[in-house]
Amino acid sequence: MTVRLAKPVARRAQRSVDESGNSSRWICSFVNNMPDGAFDATERQFLDLLNSGSGADVIEVRRHTMAGVPRGERVAARVAEQYSPVSTVSLDPPDLLIVTGSNPLEPNIEDEPYWSDLVDLLSWGRDNVPSMLLSCLSAHAALSVFDGVARVRLPSKCAGVFVQQVDTTHPLALGLGSEILLPHSRTNTVARDSLEYAGYEIAIQSDEIGWSVATKEMANCEVVLVQGHPEYDPSSLLREYHRDAGRYVHHERDDLPILPFHCVAPEDWERLTTVHHAIIEGNRDPAQVNSYPFDEVGERAPWPWRSMAKQFYANWLASVRNGRN
Repeated sequence: MTVRLAKPVARRAQRSVDESGNSSRWICSFVNNMPDGAFDATERQFLDLLNSGSGADVIEVRRHTMAGVPRGERVAARVAEQYSPVSTVSLDPPDLLIVTGSNPLEPNIEDEPYWSDLVDLLSWGRDNVPSMLLSCLSAHAALSVFDGVARVRLPSKCAGVFVQQVDTTHPLALGLGSEILLPHSRTNTVARDSLEYAGYEIAIQSDEIGWSVATKEMANCEVVLVQGHPEYDPSSLLREYHRDAGRYVHHERDDLPILPFHCVAPEDWERLTTVHHAIIEGNRDPAQVNSYPFDEVGERAPWPWRSMAKQFYANWLASVRNGRN
């Protein structure tokens, strides 16, 4: 392992130096803003990609959360023990900042309960952190804060694994093919034209569902916006669908669950589609959800974006390393 977890509110460790004189120890502040159901998995997924892309470097990860995300007893206890408030990030500026997405609670992003903290973090990071990687809702927040570009609600949730076109000349896309597969799961978007007008370079995009990765140099920081989810596990989309379908049949929500495209192995798709139609066209019977072997099917789900995700993170870390040399 080259990723090490720091204790809450830890001070910067003494940096080690290799024979060429380059620092080989980095600090990454990781802000996990996901709800309880995805909190643990999100931490594991992002840290796994950091580890795979770090090479010989040691990355010390400091974990942070924002107030305003509802927490149950178990996750609240874990946060209290292992995480620090997001306000502590600025006490010791990191080399890298990762801010996850979050479950949208409000139609207007500015009305999210943690909005003020997020604005302060992004604005500070732009001036003090060499590179920020901002995922999903946090990417949309950055566009609002930095560029005055508002997200737009989609007619229906964009969920599934989609073909993406790659600008192979972009530094973050080196080693990737001209087409890749990448998961998306979101209810909002920002038009590609708006990003390009604001000065962003599009590294990965799809004519079908929009951009996935865009970058822009701001002040002292490389801002990396990621609208897709390269960090996802093979079964992440299926687990999301299981959660949404369960809430629907138990009348915890009235909007229909969206079946993600290509979220299972080909041999499992027909049966899942049949169950989905029974759920949305029937009488919201919980038995329709309970009878489907979600865990078993999830174990067979393919992971065609795995190598792409690892290469993307290796490229991102290499770009920061090159900027430090």
